[in-house]
Amino acid sequence: MKLLEDRIRRDGTIKAGNVLKVDAFLNHQCDVALFNQMGAEWARLFAERQIDKIVTIEASGIGIACITAQHFGNVPVVFAKKTQSINLDGDQYVSSIYSFTKQREYPVIVAKRFLSPGEHVLLIDDFLANGNALHGLIDICQHAQVTIEGIGIAIEKGFQEGGQKLRAEGYDIKSLAIVKSMDPEQGSIEFEPCE
Repeated sequence: MKLLEDRIRRDGTIKAGNVLKVDAFLNHQCDVALFNQMGAEWARLFAERQIDKIVTIEASGIGIACITAQHFGNVPVVFAKKTQSINLDGDQYVSSIYSFTKQREYPVIVAKRFLSPGEHVLLIDDFLANGNALHGLIDICQHAQVTIEGIGIAIEKGFQEGGQKLRAEGYDIKSLAIVKSMDPEQGSIEFEPCE
């Protein structure tokens, strides 16, 4: 998606350690008009799929998923919580993931009443690097006995192994921007072609 690639070039910051900072428009301050165009693109890419719900993980995926849901007939959005609270009651699906950006492991939790066996879901997230967060969501979906129709990613780090592994496992991943390489010293970034 050229619009997203251009925005990354203009407002993204490349930092050491394979970090791409896009908080000016994607995961701290949210550009809702951009999210809307991203949602329309995923709706086009997954047009042939039945989508009953969109599933994401807090916090960065929520805004993108909510705007995207409007393009799939206003389906509900379910997000996995990263902390247990008194508001999380009843039976739950729980998985554990390691966060590259937070450099720690934490649980992800979805109340069982929000995912029913036989439903068809679309997973949405802001980044795909090593695939740890997505594997946590996939684990929850498998326990819930829902069908994962596809995975929509805003920015994939193509030089890391997450996308390749998930595709090899048979998941249909549609990334809107795939980073081929980044150079923090030069501030340059190259993208792979997307669908």
